[in-house]
Amino acid sequence: MDDFEFKSLVKSEIENAVNYYDSEYSGDRQEVMDYYLGNKFGNEQENRSQAVLTEVSDTIEFIMPSLMKMFHSSSEFCRFVGRQKEDVKAAEQATQLVNFVINSQNKGFTILHNMMKDALLFKVGACKFYWEEAETTVTEEYKDLSEDELTMLMEDDDIEIVAQEIVEMGEISELGDEIPMEQTFNVEVKRKTKGGQVKIDNVPPEELIFSRRATSLEDCNFIAHRTNMRAGDLIEQGYDAETVFKYAGGENADDEEERQQRFEEIESGSRLNQHDKTMQEILVSECYIKCDYDGDNIPELRRVVVLGENGEVVENEPFDHIPFALLSPILMPHRMVGRSVAETVMDIQLIKSSILRSQLDNLYLTNNSRVAVVEGQVNLDDLLNSRPAGIVRMRQQGAVQSLQVPQLGSQGFNMLEYMDQVRDQRTGFSKASLGLDPKALQSTTASAVNSTIQGAQLKIEMIARVFAETGLKDLAFGVLHLLQKHETKAVTVRLNNEYIDIDPRAFDNKFDMEVDVGLGNGVESDKMQMLVQIAGKQEQMLQQLGANNPIVSSTQYVNTLKKIANMAGFKDADQFFRSGEEMEQMMKASSQPQQGQDPERMKFEAEIALKREKMQADIALEKEKLQMEMQMRKAEFEAELSLRQQKLALGGNISTNMPRV
Repeated sequence: MDDFEFKSLVKSEIENAVNYYDSEYSGDRQEVMDYYLGNKFGNEQENRSQAVLTEVSDTIEFIMPSLMKMFHSSSEFCRFVGRQKEDVKAAEQATQLVNFVINSQNKGFTILHNMMKDALLFKVGACKFYWEEAETTVTEEYKDLSEDELTMLMEDDDIEIVAQEIVEMGEISELGDEIPMEQTFNVEVKRKTKGGQVKIDNVPPEELIFSRRATSLEDCNFIAHRTNMRAGDLIEQGYDAETVFKYAGGENADDEEERQQRFEEIESGSRLNQHDKTMQEILVSECYIKCDYDGDNIPELRRVVVLGENGEVVENEPFDHIPFALLSPILMPHRMVGRSVAETVMDIQLIKSSILRSQLDNLYLTNNSRVAVVEGQVNLDDLLNSRPAGIVRMRQQGAVQSLQVPQLGSQGFNMLEYMDQVRDQRTGFSKASLGLDPKALQSTTASAVNSTIQGAQLKIEMIARVFAETGLKDLAFGVLHLLQKHETKAVTVRLNNEYIDIDPRAFDNKFDMEVDVGLGNGVESDKMQMLVQIAGKQEQMLQQLGANNPIVSSTQYVNTLKKIANMAGFKDADQFFRSGEEMEQMMKASSQPQQGQDPERMKFEAEIALKREKMQADIALEKEKLQMEMQMRKAEFEAELSLRQQKLALGGNISTNMPRV
């Protein structure tokens, strides 16, 4: 495939992609944003109520705290699991490293928050992950260097000498002659340090374009990030300045209306053209396309960067993964983008706003009702001046009569409650789930209250599980792939207030992954109570069976205590307990012979201790036997005594040999 054919193919894919130009998705997003901001519907009438309820905003803002709590209840939201026994240690290190990259090197909370909110509002939330190379330059000065030291410094490829000064010094001998000394050098250098790290960026929904018939990222033939970038930023990344300035200051992306709507509360109007050429914006499309570029009849994935609307290809290279992670809250089978939560309550917002407007209009008419007058018999100026203690002059009695206004208050409130029930069924948003509905929870048992709360949370937990198994899993695996591919040295990670080195190049094995979203049966108090009971059982087993028992270890016991502390709100549980690994190491060290101790003496002491234990066991056994014999003799004596008493009572002669006690 030649360059012209490839350029035509890329341009065709861009123009036929979803979100290119004024697509249906674009119109839906603008409508959702109007509903979220509580803008007017466009059907308002003059001199009538124009109130707008914010049902979409209330529902989204109700769901978001629950989702963020589920994913950030602990420092780890993803956990890798080894497929083989030998993979366990590597999987633990991969888990620590990936969570460190997402939460510490990147703004993990903000990235997840924006992804989830985009998904709840606009059907899809997206982020892009990539490896960013960084180069830092530091100026350094060295004085009094020898020639050998200067040579070693110049051999370093990362150092560039900026300035150099030769210093020659000598001393005078007793005869007055100058004795030359070795030359020294003062130099100023620039040291360049290269590095890189994984970067994660949120992608606005209007900037993500993809194939129309895509069912998932795996079978998506075309996906791209289409946005505006500054000319100076592109030149800094290494693109040709002449080519960049050719397209600078031209057309903007096709999503300008959505951008203006997003910022309408703080600014209005389109962006002004910058006089500084480096600050002018260029339409850039970073595309990932599957095609047979090399002519071997096998399509492969390629990364293509296109400038401008005409599709000037400035970068074209083979690629090994699609660097996007997508979230969609309500999955639709055989479709990459599902449904949003906002679209399930938009009609409810319109209906409830219409009902509220009717109630307010009815209240206005009740307070200022219409009247019927006899023409020519009433002073209309007095009638139109509605004020307290006002009078209306009329020429005959009954010339002014009020028109009866029907009271719609109770019916309107019943309709509002019914629409709330419809909303609850669709989204799980209800006062009962918050424990705030006195009608539903009054005089109700604690178990019934918990069941109500848990039932209302099921839909939110379903959304969380969908997020975990789709976009968040793709994000975690993508970050791990970039670390394995690009990282050239071990990464220092701060874990439990300790710094450990993890080398992702050692992760040769494949991992499975679990995403910890804080899901489970029961509310927090029930979970904590169950953990307390588990900790009690673990403590009992350790006391009765010892630290080396096959059921529970000290590490597991400490982990349970730390989990209880975390659920109580203490993130740093290490301030209360040592780690289980430290305890096991201390126990092993205590069981080993101390340095300088005589092994023969230790053996003798162990034999003495064993004999002492055996002697104590024999004494205890003899004591038990003696007690049993005494009990048996006492029982025989009591039996003989009872028999003798019976014989005497019957008048018979008794001849017994009673034992003496």
